[in-house]
Amino acid sequence: MSAIESPSRVFRRSIGSERIVLNLPLPLHLAYKEVWRNKGRFFLIAVVVALITLLVLFTAGLSEGLGLGNREYIANLDADLLVYSDKSELLIPGSRISEARVRDLRQIDGVQSVGAIAWSNVAIILPNGRDPVKVALGGVLAGQPGEPHVVDGHGLDFKRGMEAVIDRSTAVRTGLKAGDKLVVRSLVASKEKLYELTVAGIAGSNQYSLQPTVFVPHLTYEKIRPRASDLPSAEGMTPPVSFNVAMIQLNNPADRVAMAARIERVIADSRSILRENDGVLVVEKQKAWESTPGYSAQQSTLGLQRAFTLLIGLLVVGSFFRIQAAQKIAQVGVLKAIGTASWKIGGAALIQIFFVNAFGVLLGAGLTFLLTLGIPPVVPIRFDGNDVVTTIVLLLVIGPLGGVVAVRALLQAEPLKALGLAS
Repeated sequence: MSAIESPSRVFRRSIGSERIVLNLPLPLHLAYKEVWRNKGRFFLIAVVVALITLLVLFTAGLSEGLGLGNREYIANLDADLLVYSDKSELLIPGSRISEARVRDLRQIDGVQSVGAIAWSNVAIILPNGRDPVKVALGGVLAGQPGEPHVVDGHGLDFKRGMEAVIDRSTAVRTGLKAGDKLVVRSLVASKEKLYELTVAGIAGSNQYSLQPTVFVPHLTYEKIRPRASDLPSAEGMTPPVSFNVAMIQLNNPADRVAMAARIERVIADSRSILRENDGVLVVEKQKAWESTPGYSAQQSTLGLQRAFTLLIGLLVVGSFFRIQAAQKIAQVGVLKAIGTASWKIGGAALIQIFFVNAFGVLLGAGLTFLLTLGIPPVVPIRFDGNDVVTTIVLLLVIGPLGGVVAVRALLQAEPLKALGLAS
């Protein structure tokens, strides 16, 4: 009993012929001794915490990856406002913006520049028998908002050039570099056609609907996009060019809300039967990506899943330490009987809980990092630094919270009852 009488304890460890002596406060001494003498039990608890950490971090990474894959192109746009046709309900595939409408937008006071994009789906044919890579094909106005910022090579130069800018995710999946040739497979008039393009440049990651992207000049896009009939060769005429969405840069970006309402009003006033019957919807970028089909439901579902995982972690950790507390009521009774203060016993329990939980969280974070090294690029998982830090802090908090019940049980233990001496 003499080892627990003073408020601090001496910790001795032999190294060769030397002895290291450290004075430890009683709560820390008690916490250390119990963990050290029951290493296997506490390690298993830490492993459970590590697996919960792994699950929570992967859920957070999957949520960020799916969300980013749906909003990445729009979020990276060098534009202040997006313009949809008014009957599209802010769905990109259901929106149609003509070249005439793009010219109308450029004439509005306060508008600095206007770009536009049309989307379809094609496949990149790879050599050596590798599986084709399905990509989103975007037809843009070269040099205008909508064309992504190039980080290697150069941007699109001509309206009809047989060249392309690919995003980083396309480059990773195909191994293409600036200056390489790529072959696009498209379905035209129910027949597969192949088109050879030169990779002019590589942009940062600009996924559209979770797909890697390839950008070409809008007239090149009209030539190679999938379509039901081959009008230019069959009838000797070129179909009218249309886009899905227009992008606007403003002279004063801070005036976005007022300018959006003004553009809608100006276009509504200028409509005529000879030009266009439809008006436009003008929105900011965030509202545009939040209107992507399934985006809000997807993020809400994954967020709820992460919250439930944290709740399960809280209950599991709390249950482990509650059982641990029930098994040492007798020892606590002895400590109280010889005059050990309750706050020291509670402090020892909290130190123990925090240490084991923190070890498990760090172990889980390390396992998550190792597993991410082997994840293929097709898996939409992305870790945001702020989100990871927030998640780890929450996981560090749930351990002590879950152990509050165990600490309360220890503090309420009566010495005589714990020793079986109460009548």
